[in-house]
Amino acid sequence: MKPIKKIVAIVCTAGLLAGLLAGCGSGSGETVDVRMAYFPNITHAQALVMKNEGTLEAALGDDCNVTWTSFNAGSAEIEAIFAGEIDIGYIGPVPAINGNVKSDGDVTVIADASDAGAVMVARSDAGISSVSDLDGKTVAVPQLGNTQHLCLLALLTENGLSPVDSGGTVEVVAVDNSDLQNMFDQGNIDAAIVPEPWGTILTQSDDIDLMLDWDEIYLDGNYPVAVVVVQNDFLEAHPDIVEEFLQVHIDTTNEINNDLDSAVDAIIEEIANVTGTEYDKDVVLSSFARSTITTDLNVDAMWDFAQTAYDEGFIDSMPDENGLIDLSMLESLQ
Repeated sequence: MKPIKKIVAIVCTAGLLAGLLAGCGSGSGETVDVRMAYFPNITHAQALVMKNEGTLEAALGDDCNVTWTSFNAGSAEIEAIFAGEIDIGYIGPVPAINGNVKSDGDVTVIADASDAGAVMVARSDAGISSVSDLDGKTVAVPQLGNTQHLCLLALLTENGLSPVDSGGTVEVVAVDNSDLQNMFDQGNIDAAIVPEPWGTILTQSDDIDLMLDWDEIYLDGNYPVAVVVVQNDFLEAHPDIVEEFLQVHIDTTNEINNDLDSAVDAIIEEIANVTGTEYDKDVVLSSFARSTITTDLNVDAMWDFAQTAYDEGFIDSMPDENGLIDLSMLESLQ
C-alpha cells in the first residue's frame, strides 16, 4: 500500500489556528462560500441526500453559503476546480487522479463515497458469454478514461485482448448511458460496461443480458466508483469546514445504509430536479444491491487505477506518493 500524507503534523501551528478562525461560525462576520460539486448519479448518493435534506447547510450554519453544482463529466468538474469555482467535490476516482496529477497535487482525495455499482451487459444475439468473446466486438463505456473504461481495459488485459487503438481487436467507444438502448437496438454496439441504475434498466429488455455482475468487473467489487476531493487551498484556509463536511458525509453514509428506502426517495427527487428524469423506485433499490455506500477507501485500488491510467497514457506521470490521498481527517472522526 502506498503511504498517505497527514494533513497536519502539529495542530497548534499559527497557520492552522488562522485557518480555524476563518471558518464558518467564527464570529468574524464574514460569510464563507462552500462550493460543492456532484453528479446526478446514485453513486453520488451522499451528495444527493445532503442536498435534498439541507444537512450540510444546517451543520455549517448561517456564516457559510453552501452552493451545489451538478456535473455530467469528471473532466468538467476538475476544470471547475482548477478555475477556482469548486471547493469540495464528489467525483470518479480516475478523474480525481487525473486532476491531482495535472494540478501538481493541488486536488486531494479525502474520503470514499461508493464502491462497485457497475456491470457488463451484452446484446443477446451478439454471441457473448465471457470476456474472451469480446474479440472483434464493439464495447461501450460512459466516457473514455473514466472508471468503467479502466475496468474494461483491465478485463481485456486479463483475457489476452486489447483495444483497436492499441493494436488489438476490441473496438471501445464512448456512449452516453441514455443512448445505450438505441445503440443496442441498432446493432451499433455488442456490449457495455455501465454504472447503475443503467445495468438494471437495460437488462429489463429481453434483448440485453447481464454478462458480468458488480463483483465480477474488478477486484470483486472492492474498488471506488465515487470519491470526495478537496482543493488544497480551501483545505488549508478552512480545515474546520472540511472536517464538518466530512462529519456530515459520514452521518449521511450511515443514514443511507440504515434507512435505504427513505434515502432513495431523496435521491430520486434530486436526480429528477437536475435531469428531469424520475427513476422507478424499485429500479433504484435494485441498483443499490450492486453498490456499496461507504467512506472507507481501498487505497490499493486507487493506486492500481493510477498505474493503469499511466500505462494507458491517460496521465503523463504517476501521482506523488504522499500527495494523492489524505484520509487523516476522516480517520480522526471515525
